[in-house]
Amino acid sequence: MFIDRVAAGILEKLLASKKIILLLGARQVGKTTLVKELLKSTKTLLLNLDIEVDTLKLLAAAKLPPSDALNYLGNPDHLVIDEAHQLPEVTKIVKGWYDSNLPVKIILLGSSSFNLLNQSAETLVGRNEKLFLPPFLFEESVGNEDWFPQTMTATAVFNLFGDQIKESCFMSMVFGQYPESVTTKEREIFMLNLVSDYLFKDVFQLELVKRPDLIKKLLRLLAYQAGSEVSVNELSKSLGMARATVERYLDLLEATFVIFRLPSFGTNPRKEISKTHKIYFWDTGVRNALLKEFSLSKTRSDIGALFENWIVAEAVKKNMLHGNRKSIYFWRSKGNSEVDLVIKENDNISAYEIKWSKNRSNKKAFSERYGVPVTVININNFYPIIDLF
Repeated sequence: MFIDRVAAGILEKLLASKKIILLLGARQVGKTTLVKELLKSTKTLLLNLDIEVDTLKLLAAAKLPPSDALNYLGNPDHLVIDEAHQLPEVTKIVKGWYDSNLPVKIILLGSSSFNLLNQSAETLVGRNEKLFLPPFLFEESVGNEDWFPQTMTATAVFNLFGDQIKESCFMSMVFGQYPESVTTKEREIFMLNLVSDYLFKDVFQLELVKRPDLIKKLLRLLAYQAGSEVSVNELSKSLGMARATVERYLDLLEATFVIFRLPSFGTNPRKEISKTHKIYFWDTGVRNALLKEFSLSKTRSDIGALFENWIVAEAVKKNMLHGNRKSIYFWRSKGNSEVDLVIKENDNISAYEIKWSKNRSNKKAFSERYGVPVTVININNFYPIIDLF
């Protein structure tokens, strides 16, 4: 079953250009499924570089003159190379074919931006367009529900189906929004398998990682602290690792789409914290799987932090899909006043405090400093608000 995605419309536009497409995202987020769906009526060749015979076929074609190479591959209209980051020379190969003006659209799929973007930065400069595919946006997963009306505004839908939407939100918070997690009845089993078998495969394959067990311990620590300002020094002491190693592992986890860092917002360094970051998970189901915590109690002790991570991830996923047009931050003053989410686009600033319950939040410090009201997002009003992100 194919669930329509926002990325599909963006990818369709990219397919109309000549440039090589880099479609990036974590394993199991649906990159291959999306491409196959959009290209199902075209002559397409898909090579998966996790499969040896496909890798050998690509390398054999690379040894031929460009026109002969395309003929050897069957003269496809579209050439899709899946797990492209597995082969270091892949960008040099497709650069030669692109520069030879071969009549084929080339699409590279990669689950590790660490490798693929480093390769493309030099080799494919000016020749590529990038699209990041995250786990489902909530609008995609909830829009697949049988009861969901497709032609109403977010406010109208929430007014009519608020209870169902809030329940879908909670289930997404607990089990995440990977495509199979949304469609399977065995959501907990899928998420545990995802974390143990797939998600960190690229991290563990990198030569820089000599102790996979330490990465897992690091991730569990981050899972407990999701949404907090994380001290690298404290992580280093807790794990018995060098600070430089912790920093490198955080970079790898970010490059392989497991976590992201949210910078702090500020214009007055004497009054505001301006050099720290919060760490969040792209998918809250991954966070819960790391802790083996899938409680369906709405009074679970981490409900506030879980809701905050879920909301912030929705904003960051949308922004990434649309080319990072906006800058996203948190804000904290040296007097410990704090705003969970600050979104800046050109000169326009929006600020949000994220609370699971209805509790009001007084954020006068931010409003007085920037002349911007702070909107409180809670489970009873979130849906129309995130629609505007």
